[in-house]
Amino acid sequence: MVGLGLGQQGDTGGRIPGGRVPGGGGAPNGGTRLARRFVRTLPAILIALGLVFDVITPPSFTGSPFFSAAPLVAAPLFAVGTTALTGALASLAVIALHIYNGTSWKVEALTELVTVLTVSGLALLINRVVRRSGEQLASARGIAETAQRAVVPTPADRIAGLRIAARYEAAEADAFIGGDLYAVQDTPYGVRVAVGDVRGKGLGAVEAVAVVLGAFREAAEQEPALEGVARRLDRALAREGVRRDSLDAVEGFTTCVLAEIPRGTGALRIVNRGHPEPMLLGPDGSLVVLHPGEAALPLGMGELGSWPDRAEEWPFPEGATLLLYTDGLSEARDAAGEFYDPPARLRGRVFPGPQELLDALVTDVRRHTGGGTTDDMALLALARPGAGRPVPDRTGGAVRRRVTPRRAPRGDRG
Repeated sequence: MVGLGLGQQGDTGGRIPGGRVPGGGGAPNGGTRLARRFVRTLPAILIALGLVFDVITPPSFTGSPFFSAAPLVAAPLFAVGTTALTGALASLAVIALHIYNGTSWKVEALTELVTVLTVSGLALLINRVVRRSGEQLASARGIAETAQRAVVPTPADRIAGLRIAARYEAAEADAFIGGDLYAVQDTPYGVRVAVGDVRGKGLGAVEAVAVVLGAFREAAEQEPALEGVARRLDRALAREGVRRDSLDAVEGFTTCVLAEIPRGTGALRIVNRGHPEPMLLGPDGSLVVLHPGEAALPLGMGELGSWPDRAEEWPFPEGATLLLYTDGLSEARDAAGEFYDPPARLRGRVFPGPQELLDALVTDVRRHTGGGTTDDMALLALARPGAGRPVPDRTGGAVRRRVTPRRAPRGDRG
């Protein structure tokens, strides 16, 4: 086995550091949050502007448009009580100004008051509609999250001596369940892992996720080689695509990375089918991106071409952590359209365990995007126990090699 030089920094893979997408929309950043705070104070500002405008201008001018706009702005932003209070304050401001100007007996004064009261009533109706829509959205998100947990259960914290953490972050502005998936299974051949992303959202994506995970759990127990697991997943998606036209038409492919950690070897085997590359984080803060030697099509795209899957082997030293993720992480963008760069953000950092790694990663992504993501994000981290204080490895670059299928070992599972 050739040593893995975790001390050498791997490249960033996939994205050009500092690269921007012109016009790319991301989640709100700090500047947008400031704009939101300004909008929430806008009803009070409008009432104040109406008062000032009415006082400093001739009697033929009126601040009624400012007073009418205030409750309309408050309607989608605040609760019904605050919206009603805004309308009441705007109406009182109209009455006070006409008393101050000595025009309360004129028809124009009554007309302005009725206008503001009517608009305030409409604002309360708008508020009710917006709140009901928000409740329906929250209910839909709750159902989607429950379905997600049922289809993609969180793995145990420890499996076969490995420390494990998983995290699923739903898109901030989406009520539909996504197609991100992960699974960890202890098998006769070691711990096997799958992380993938089904194209599409909604119930169709749930069906495809269930197909992939069901096929993985069965194949992981039966196939002696990781390549065989990939072929079984491919066949399962093709079979379901024929049986259900909706699955083939909407969720036509699935990107997926399969990993295998045999017992007692300190090795890691990877088959990557068009998925973002996993990363190996060393106990000294070093990081290596596990690029595949050859690009491969995602699962479910066998009609476009096929070639044999080949697992690639990497050393998995003690104290190292394997991080797998979906493209919701690497494609998270800030307001300027800059992609989040996981290798650049994580290189040089040391974490006590896999859960702390995922917590820090999610926090950093939220800081980068300004609060949320536009796509679902699945994260899975597996850590090998360390042996004492980590010592930087200076043996050179990472080396991978091809592995051939093996026969199933005799005996019970360890």
